[in-house]
Amino acid sequence: MEPGRQAEADRRFETALASSRALDPRPRYRDFLRLLREKDESAYARMVERWKAEVVAPIAEGADDPLGLWLEFGLELARTLQPGSPVLIDETGRATPLEGAPPPTAMVLHLPDQARERALAVCLPPDPAPAQRAAEALLVEGRVKLPEEG
Repeated sequence: MEPGRQAEADRRFETALASSRALDPRPRYRDFLRLLREKDESAYARMVERWKAEVVAPIAEGADDPLGLWLEFGLELARTLQPGSPVLIDETGRATPLEGAPPPTAMVLHLPDQARERALAVCLPPDPAPAQRAAEALLVEGRVKLPEEG
């Protein structure tokens, strides 16, 4: 990949992030990719190629929805890591199946089909409600007690 193209995609994505208040998903997705590389090297290679073709290239070329492209990549990456379904967690902690594109400040978790596996946080809100923090602590981190605030 051309360094200039990657830099342009990063610049456009960061501009979209700044105007949306959304959290940057790239650190989480890098962690997902590391897990995938450990689990299945060929699946990892396929996801890297998809990232180049379906995220970097369109964003560098001026795609209208860089955040949406990253979210779609994150959802596909989560599905590749573990079978399951994405859900939208509202401010009350209620989960509903993800239908359509959520706002970039929504909470989207990928719930695994296997009961013993942890959920993957595909999209997190910048200011989660207490019920959303509890859902993340329990389902993603495996904690049954919230940390003390203060």
